Amino acid sequence: MRTALITLCDQGARVVRSLAAKLGGCQVYLHESVTEPMDAERFPAVVKLTGKIFRQYPRLVYVAPCGVVVRAIAPLIRHKLSDPAVVVIDVGGRYAVSLLSGHEGGANALALEAANAIGAEPVISTTTEAVKTLTVGVGCRRGAKAESIAGAILGALEKVGAGVADVRILASADLKADEAGLLLAAKDLGLSLRFLSADEILSTTKQFGHSQWVADQVKLPAVAEPSALLAGRRTKLLLPKTIINGVTVAIARESSL
Repeated sequence: MRTALITLCDQGARVVRSLAAKLGGCQVYLHESVTEPMDAERFPAVVKLTGKIFRQYPRLVYVAPCGVVVRAIAPLIRHKLSDPAVVVIDVGGRYAVSLLSGHEGGANALALEAANAIGAEPVISTTTEAVKTLTVGVGCRRGAKAESIAGAILGALEKVGAGVADVRILASADLKADEAGLLLAAKDLGLSLRFLSADEILSTTKQFGHSQWVADQVKLPAVAEPSALLAGRRTKLLLPKTIINGVTVAIARESSL
């Protein structure tokens, strides 16, 4: 088991159930008061449990209030190179917060992985990531090759005078979550990949171009532009959808406060 999933209440247990189904390799820990039926180890107090498991797992995901988790892990924190990755998710499954060992320990990646699993918003505050301002939306045909996708992303970035180092995140619709070429392209480029749910794309008030072809194919008005816009905050399209190598790419820029 590489990941511990911990929660204190029934609502949190439902989020944990979804996480366990998607992440794999998880050990679930439920507070004694939880009534949700689940294969899990029970515990009476989260501080005591945390002291027991903190060094047993490289990844810990708490579905609980941030304050509770901070108090539980505070006495155990040693160094960013040795502490486990800790992510906190609210019981509503809205946000996945990278709390401890974000970059070195992998909590940033874990927050994104957990967010993709349940359709939450990843919250990553690492300075080296936060200063990057570009979000890149990608749409591609089923079976598109990684080289074509990566080449299209690099070509689109070149059009706006930017490079991979300027990109905070790649994004696409969640129907592409199993697209091998897209997953490999993101890995090859060293970029995180976020998947937006159909509901997020369909309900957004952000303005983007619609495509009848995309609507006919995947029942969405578009993929690349809304993905680029929704993957960040205070975004504005920098490069509207552009087709390169048969891959559709759009780039948005986040504005600072």
